[in-house]
Amino acid sequence: MKKTTALLLMAVMIFTLSACGSKPDVSGTETESRESAYTQSLDVLNEVFKSYKEDERFAIYGGNQENAVEDAPGKFDISKTEELENVLGLPGEQVSGIDDAASVVHMMNGNTFTGAAYHLKDSTDVNIFADAVKSCILAKQWVCGQPDTLIIIQVDGGYVITAYGEKGIMETFKNNALTALSGAQVVTEAPVA
Repeated sequence: MKKTTALLLMAVMIFTLSACGSKPDVSGTETESRESAYTQSLDVLNEVFKSYKEDERFAIYGGNQENAVEDAPGKFDISKTEELENVLGLPGEQVSGIDDAASVVHMMNGNTFTGAAYHLKDSTDVNIFADAVKSCILAKQWVCGQPDTLIIIQVDGGYVITAYGEKGIMETFKNNALTALSGAQVVTEAPVA
């Protein structure tokens, strides 16, 4: 009886420990595979924009230049490294840390609003990734006006959203993202100076 009880307790403990190993580390450093409620970056942005009220909406397009879609976020071809940096503010050296991307941009002016979602590879540290994107965006030379705010949001352990634009639009985007997305939390929020 004691042997059976001991074996049962040991089995429960092993099962419990193995289940804990796959949970995302909210500190940003991952040692195990990330789990997510989303299957691709486009799902993340679609979820945010589905939550917009009618009076919050604005004209958008998504995706990279060759595969742009109107009135919706779009999948972004991550082999377009120069476009990733020029349009979305993702530094070239960080492209190797992602395996999927999507974007959404204000139809009239990218400085009014530009957002992207990235799926990070397991080996990519969220904080290092966020710092690199922040440095790249803050170092940009702006033409046709300057965005007010930069925000970076970690989503569900495996995704990161980066966005910059006009202060009011950014506040609405942030609130909708934090409400609509599972496990969303702000990593960075900074003025663009």
